[in-house]
Amino acid sequence: MTTKPKKESNVSKAKSNERAVIVTTAHRGVFFGYADNTDGDAIKLRAARLCVYWSADMKGFMGLASSGPSKDCKIGPPADITLRAITAVVEVTNPEAVTRWEQSPWR
Repeated sequence: MTTKPKKESNVSKAKSNERAVIVTTAHRGVFFGYADNTDGDAIKLRAARLCVYWSADMKGFMGLASSGPSKDCKIGPPADITLRAITAVVEVTNPEAVTRWEQSPWR
């Protein structure tokens, strides 16, 4: 009996040297995702999620890095992306914040 191979997700799998980051762009984009290299003019993010709206309780975009999005934020679905015109890269070191980003549905 043969088994069918499992289909790959649209979002590529994690790499061991990746870290969770928030990247902002000159076009006012705020993205969460996983990057292994944040140097240069372009940054590739795996499983990137766009923050379309963050609520006042976040206290700015760096609040998204420290605590993750709240229930009132609007977070898009994940996709692999290359970002250009980078203005900031913020490390997301709080595991709870990472979990909130990964589990944030559109509201």
